[in-house]
Order: sequence, then C-alpha cells, then structure tokens
Amino acid sequence: MLNFLKFFVPPMFAGLAIAFIVILTVPDMRKAMLPSLSIADKIKPSHMSFAEGVKRAAPAVVTIFSEGDASEPRYKRQNTVQELGSGVIMSSDGYILTNYHVVNNADQIIIILTDGRTFTDVQLIGFDPITDLALLKIEAKHLPVIPKDDSFEPAVGDVVLAIGNPLNLGQTITQGVISATGKQTLTDSPYNSLLQMDAAVNVGNSGGALVNSRGTLVGITSAQFRTRYNIDIQGISFAVPYSLAKEVMAKLIRDGRVIRGYLGFSGKPVDQYGIEITDRYTPVFGILINDLDPLGPAWQAGMKDNDIIVKMAGQPVKNPQDALRLVGNTRPGTKLTFEVYSDGKYKEVVVEVAELETRI
Repeated sequence: MLNFLKFFVPPMFAGLAIAFIVILTVPDMRKAMLPSLSIADKIKPSHMSFAEGVKRAAPAVVTIFSEGDASEPRYKRQNTVQELGSGVIMSSDGYILTNYHVVNNADQIIIILTDGRTFTDVQLIGFDPITDLALLKIEAKHLPVIPKDDSFEPAVGDVVLAIGNPLNLGQTITQGVISATGKQTLTDSPYNSLLQMDAAVNVGNSGGALVNSRGTLVGITSAQFRTRYNIDIQGISFAVPYSLAKEVMAKLIRDGRVIRGYLGFSGKPVDQYGIEITDRYTPVFGILINDLDPLGPAWQAGMKDNDIIVKMAGQPVKNPQDALRLVGNTRPGTKLTFEVYSDGKYKEVVVEVAELETRI
C-alpha cells in the first residue's frame, strides 16, 4: 500500500500544479473553468440600481400647476400667481394627494400625467393645513397607482427616493436616507409628524412622492417646511409619512375636511417617579399633564396640571404622540375613559372629546 501511494501521489500533485498554472495564465480557460472566481460576473448593474423601484412609482407622480389671484397690487406684480408642484396618484379612479400650499387659493388647477394627458377639470376634495396636505380628484379610470404597503414603517437609515418636477425641469429623481422620524419642531401643531431626510427637494417637488428602493410610498414630500426659515439649507428636507397621509386622505374623502378630537392639554412622558423621560430606553409610566386649557374638556372633567395619565381607553400610554394621535382620531362627542394618577391616588376620569379648531 505504501509503495502504491509513493507511485500515485507525486504524479497527481504534479498534474494539479500544471493545471493550476495553465488556468492562471490563460484568461479564457480561467473564466471557463473557474466562473465562481469572477466577481464581476456575479455583481450586475441591476444590483446597484433603483431603476425597478422608479419604474414602479414614477408613472403615478404627476405635475400640478395652480393659478390664483395675487394679493399684491397689480402695479407691483401680475394680477395672477402661478404655483408649481407635484402630486401622487393614490387610486386608479383619480384621487391625488399633494401639498396644501400648492393649491391654496387656486382658481384653476391643471394636472399633467407622465404620459402627457392633461386635466383641467380638477376637483378639490378637501385640505388640511396642519399636515399641509390636499386631496384632488380627476375623472379618469385605470390610472397608474403608487405602490403602497400599510405594514411598512420607515426607519432612520432607510434609502429613499424623492420623485417630482422641481423647477419644471421634468420628472426628476433624487436620492437620500431618512435622518429622523417623528419630527414636530418645525410644525405648528403636535398633531403633525414629519420624516427628515437628505434627498434634495426644491420648488416643484412639493406634493411629490417619497419612495423606498422598491418604489413603495414612504411619504409626501414638502418644500414648505424646508424653506420656512428663509435660510439656505443643505441636506435637510421633510416629508409627511404615508401612514399620516393615509389617515388624512380617508377623512377628506369621508367628511371633506379633517375632523380631529381635542381634550385641551399637552403632556410629557414620565417614569414611575414622575421624572421626565428624555431617552428611548426608560419605560414610560404615564403622561404628565401640563398646559391645561382652563376651559377645555379635560379641565371640565376634573383633570389638573401635574396629573399623570396612565391609561387611555383601557390601553397603557406609551408616549404623548400616540396619545394625541388617539385623541385626534376620535370623533368629537365620543367619551373616553382615562386612568389618572392624581394626588397619590388612581382614579378614572371620563372626558367627552371636543373638536379641534383648525386655523386656515
């Protein structure tokens, strides 16, 4: 046996060495015999492209022109003012979401689809100044619809694409990442919430689509919040998240306006010792009431400043945003039961929800 191995092994290793040298020195043979070593053959351009996502979403993004009377005297400027924006087709029968400021005070609205079709008979279903959203309707069937996923939750670091018609240059795609979620510091209402991103958004992008790499709708872009401070901003843009836009759209279709519940207080999350929580890791014990409206529903029901709301409608509170969202989505006239920790004791308080007054 030993003699057999001495006779067989040396020629085998010599053959393998010759084959290895031939494969390394002859490119065609190397490619044919060792395709797994060719990284370029494995990585295709489609792996590094967002083209498929854009192909799915882009046909559902439209251009919007609106024209209305100018507020300044005629000798200072023309007697009409035109606004340029974008919109997103939300249903095949013609519902289109855009920004409120794009169509605010418009006497005429023109919508142009990506296939060139133009609609001048546009119906304004309703608008919501708080979220800067408006819902339009055109008479058409079988329109391309933006892909949607109700279970998708945007997260910091997600790659996003902004699709719109900036500066009337034609449909344009810009790319970035989500920098933050739940931003409220730029809005005038705690009932709003924004996504912050670094995709470029310019005049004309307002009302366009923010999608992920698969083309699924993430939000409705808005240039208004980007420019409200009248300063040059780089790498900071905002969008209304799809989940909030969907709620607003449903209310506009149902009521023609957004009806929000109101209780008359604001609050901050606190731990079991009543200390304000400033991180994401400490368990929330409840919401410490502050800025109580002295004539609001909560005050009338017996709530006081520094009371801690522990449960709302039988559910433990997690943060003020969720609590305000629950109240805002409750129809006025509905009675909600709260569990409140007040003066060292737990008690139940029943509050009848009023309607939030919206400034236009």
